[in-house]
Amino acid sequence: MEELKAKLKEEIIEVLNLEDISPEDIDNDAPLFGDGLGLDSIDALELIVLLEKNYGIKIEDPKDGRKVFYSINMMADFIQQHQKN
Repeated sequence: MEELKAKLKEEIIEVLNLEDISPEDIDNDAPLFGDGLGLDSIDALELIVLLEKNYGIKIEDPKDGRKVFYSINMMADFIQQHQKN
């Protein structure tokens, strides 16, 4: 699980071009949107594409996205629950 979280942080930084941020700067429990990492709705679309492309997981309901993308921990849990083995 820790490996997945570290990988997610690197993917988020790469996909969203967060040049001034390193994986160590992202707290696993901190909100990714708003006061936390400060992501916005465009970033959310990029994260949806990332999940689909890298993990084969589709988010159908935007309300699910709000929950899933709350933090690194929530994303990692969601991926583990929904990834096809």
